[in-house]
Amino acid sequence: MLKKLNQILNTIIGSFIGVLIGHGIYVLRDFKAHPDLYAMQSAPWYTSIIFYGIVTVVVLTVAIIIKLIIRKKIKKQ
Repeated sequence: MLKKLNQILNTIIGSFIGVLIGHGIYVLRDFKAHPDLYAMQSAPWYTSIIFYGIVTVVVLTVAIIIKLIIRKKIKKQ
């Protein structure tokens, strides 16, 4: 059961990192193609990348803490 949970956490970690990278690439390419649209906004063009980054860091922190707890329990067995 703990190994299955560890595998699910690995998938979640990989997914969030992939989404962050993909979103960052998309926003960068869109900014390069349409800089005037981003100039009209009051926030910088990279604001959504920062938001995705913060969410990713929070999820990764929680997942790593859970993984450390799982590793400790597996070693006790």
